[in-house]
Amino acid sequence: MSDKFDNVSVGKKANVFFDGKCVSHSVFFPDGTRKTVGVILPSTLTFNVSTPELMEITSGTCDVKIAGEPAFKTYTAGMSFRVAENSSFEIHAKGEVNYVCSFGSD
Repeated sequence: MSDKFDNVSVGKKANVFFDGKCVSHSVFFPDGTRKTVGVILPSTLTFNVSTPELMEITSGTCDVKIAGEPAFKTYTAGMSFRVAENSSFEIHAKGEVNYVCSFGSD
Protein backbone atom coordinates (compact mmCIF):
# COMPACT_ATOMS: atom_id res chain seq x y z
CA MET A 1 0.00 0.00 0.00
CA SER A 2 1.50 3.32 -1.06
CA ASP A 3 1.79 6.07 1.52
CA LYS A 4 0.62 8.83 -0.86
CA PHE A 5 -1.78 9.66 -3.67
CA ASP A 6 -0.51 11.40 -6.81
CA ASN A 7 -2.35 13.96 -8.99
CA VAL A 8 -5.27 14.59 -6.63
CA SER A 9 -7.11 17.54 -5.07
CA VAL A 10 -7.75 17.72 -1.34
CA GLY A 11 -10.74 19.35 0.32
CA LYS A 12 -9.72 22.20 2.60
CA LYS A 13 -12.42 21.64 5.20
CA ALA A 14 -12.13 18.73 7.61
CA ASN A 15 -14.98 16.25 8.09
CA VAL A 16 -15.36 16.08 11.88
CA PHE A 17 -17.55 13.39 13.45
CA PHE A 18 -18.34 12.15 16.96
CA ASP A 19 -17.19 15.31 18.77
CA GLY A 20 -13.78 15.18 17.08
CA LYS A 21 -13.10 11.49 17.69
CA CYS A 22 -13.02 10.96 13.90
CA VAL A 23 -11.55 13.56 11.53
CA SER A 24 -10.95 13.16 7.80
CA HIS A 25 -10.29 15.10 4.61
CA SER A 26 -11.76 14.33 1.18
CA VAL A 27 -9.37 13.45 -1.63
CA PHE A 28 -10.65 13.93 -5.19
CA PHE A 29 -9.18 11.89 -8.06
CA PRO A 30 -8.98 12.86 -11.76
CA ASP A 31 -11.52 10.13 -12.66
CA GLY A 32 -14.13 11.78 -10.39
CA THR A 33 -13.88 9.33 -7.50
CA ARG A 34 -13.47 10.46 -3.90
CA LYS A 35 -11.84 8.91 -0.87
CA THR A 36 -11.38 10.18 2.63
CA VAL A 37 -8.14 10.02 4.59
CA GLY A 38 -8.60 10.25 8.30
CA VAL A 39 -7.91 9.31 11.88
CA ILE A 40 -10.05 7.80 14.63
CA LEU A 41 -8.92 8.58 18.15
CA PRO A 42 -9.30 5.99 20.93
CA SER A 43 -13.04 5.38 21.18
CA THR A 44 -15.95 3.11 20.31
CA LEU A 45 -17.98 4.47 17.38
CA THR A 46 -20.80 3.24 15.15
CA PHE A 47 -20.85 4.37 11.52
CA ASN A 48 -23.97 4.10 9.35
CA VAL A 49 -23.15 3.95 5.65
CA SER A 50 -25.41 4.66 2.68
CA THR A 51 -23.02 3.53 -0.06
CA PRO A 52 -20.62 0.58 -0.06
CA GLU A 53 -17.29 1.40 1.61
CA LEU A 54 -13.83 -0.07 1.66
CA MET A 55 -11.93 0.84 4.83
CA GLU A 56 -8.15 0.43 4.62
CA ILE A 57 -6.30 0.65 7.93
CA THR A 58 -2.99 2.46 7.40
CA SER A 59 -1.80 2.45 11.03
CA GLY A 60 -3.05 1.40 14.43
CA THR A 61 -5.20 -1.47 15.66
CA CYS A 62 -8.96 -1.69 15.89
CA ASP A 63 -11.73 -4.22 16.43
CA VAL A 64 -14.59 -4.03 13.96
CA LYS A 65 -18.03 -5.63 13.88
CA ILE A 66 -19.93 -5.20 10.64
CA ALA A 67 -23.73 -5.36 10.93
CA GLY A 68 -24.92 -8.93 10.49
CA GLU A 69 -21.58 -10.52 11.38
CA PRO A 70 -21.44 -12.63 14.53
CA ALA A 71 -18.29 -11.19 16.12
CA PHE A 72 -15.64 -8.48 16.14
CA LYS A 73 -12.50 -8.95 14.03
CA THR A 74 -9.16 -7.27 14.66
CA TYR A 75 -7.61 -5.12 11.91
CA THR A 76 -4.12 -3.65 11.80
CA ALA A 77 -2.04 -1.63 9.33
CA GLY A 78 -2.26 -3.06 5.81
CA MET A 79 -5.62 -4.75 6.39
CA SER A 80 -9.03 -3.69 5.06
CA PHE A 81 -12.71 -4.47 5.38
CA ARG A 82 -15.81 -3.83 3.28
CA VAL A 83 -19.18 -2.55 4.41
CA ALA A 84 -22.28 -3.05 2.27
CA GLU A 85 -24.63 -0.31 1.15
CA ASN A 86 -27.18 0.78 3.80
CA SER A 87 -25.34 -1.03 6.56
CA SER A 88 -23.22 -0.10 9.57
CA PHE A 89 -20.13 -1.04 11.49
CA GLU A 90 -18.92 -0.59 15.05
CA ILE A 91 -15.26 0.18 15.55
CA HIS A 92 -13.22 0.03 18.76
CA ALA A 93 -10.05 2.08 18.23
CA LYS A 94 -7.52 0.93 20.82
CA GLY A 95 -5.24 3.86 20.00
CA GLU A 96 -4.98 6.26 17.09
CA VAL A 97 -6.19 4.51 13.92
CA ASN A 98 -5.42 6.05 10.51
CA TYR A 99 -7.49 4.96 7.54
CA VAL A 100 -8.43 5.51 3.90
CA CYS A 101 -12.10 5.09 3.00
CA SER A 102 -13.14 4.41 -0.60
CA PHE A 103 -16.80 4.92 -1.49
CA GLY A 104 -18.85 2.77 -3.84
CA SER A 105 -16.51 -0.20 -3.31
CA ASP A 106 -18.66 -3.22 -2.68
